[in-house]
Amino acid sequence: MSKPRSLPEVRRRGIIGHAVLAGADEIETVDGIRISSRSRTWLDMARRLSESELVCMGDQLIRVPRVEFENRTEPFDTLEGLRSLVARHPNLQGVVRARAALERMRVGADSAPESLLRLAVEDAGLPEPQLQLPLRDSDTFAPTADLGYRQRRLAIQYDGGHHLLEAQIFSDKRRDKAFEAAGWTVVVFGRNDLADGFERAIREIKRAMRRSQLDHPQASGFADAV
Repeated sequence: MSKPRSLPEVRRRGIIGHAVLAGADEIETVDGIRISSRSRTWLDMARRLSESELVCMGDQLIRVPRVEFENRTEPFDTLEGLRSLVARHPNLQGVVRARAALERMRVGADSAPESLLRLAVEDAGLPEPQLQLPLRDSDTFAPTADLGYRQRRLAIQYDGGHHLLEAQIFSDKRRDKAFEAAGWTVVVFGRNDLADGFERAIREIKRAMRRSQLDHPQASGFADAV
């Protein structure tokens, strides 16, 4: 339980009290209970979470929502908004980690595993992939890859638990065939890859990129990384 520093210390059995400095826009009221905003919660968690966990959490704050599933059109926050929040609390515990996470957050990850896969790709020294990469830029109804490289015609998909549903399996196959029919290589990963820290996934991506290097030697910036 957190409180403004101007109020008496919280002393209740089973409750851990914190004194905080919080602006009015960092507090929300839900069912009559004052709680920290999502963004302020992200910043407060910087004292406990790792950098990669903060990136995952932050990616979800800034991603563009899917209206058909979430009934909202705007993200919970923006990178600029989070940077402004961090700047207001330069002495908060964990703020250095929060700043580092901000530099690695990107709009486009639909899930924490997608964020972790992107971070693993970058940590392996590979070029930063595009997120929610459409098969055709000009077609809003074109299938998309969770991550990918258009120059290399490489589509990277992370299929979570809901992809095991029959209707979703059919949709995923149609998605992947559309990319393959256009000459792309499609690699698909799942929870087993997440469990091993995406080590196998990185090997597969590197192999796919080496093959692509032979097929598309005109593309630059990839040869040294793979």
